[in-house]
Amino acid sequence: MASPEPWSADRAAGIVAEHKHLEGATLPILHALQEEFGYVDEAAVPLIADALNLSKAEVFGCITFYHDFRKAPAGRHHVKLCRAEACQAMGSDKLHGEILQRLGVDWHGTTSDGNVTVEPVYCLGLCSNGPAAMIGEEPLARLTADSLEAALKESRA
Repeated sequence: MASPEPWSADRAAGIVAEHKHLEGATLPILHALQEEFGYVDEAAVPLIADALNLSKAEVFGCITFYHDFRKAPAGRHHVKLCRAEACQAMGSDKLHGEILQRLGVDWHGTTSDGNVTVEPVYCLGLCSNGPAAMIGEEPLARLTADSLEAALKESRA
């Protein structure tokens, strides 16, 4: 996967213009912006609102309603921790607390070095092997804080 481009108001305006004709254009525009830049910059809100004749509040509400939209660049490694019932039954809540503490972040947060962003997900399909996680597209089963740390070190190599 290619690295996201740095934020550019001109490029963002071009993306908005490319998609504004679509039915229900708000979501396609937001997805395109995030694909291009890795997040949806707050400066995109008035661009989208003006192009689609929406209020800034409506656009902001859409961004904040959907958990997949980021308002800041993500870390180099994207970690998804499963919070579904099967993983909870295997102790994921306590484990997540330990992982978040070790990384020094909260849900949706990025480590201060920009290396790791942690997101909650609600089922990775590894229910019989929980707690589960993913680093990028790589699934991790029977997760521990130590196994996550080792997997992150390996992904940096």
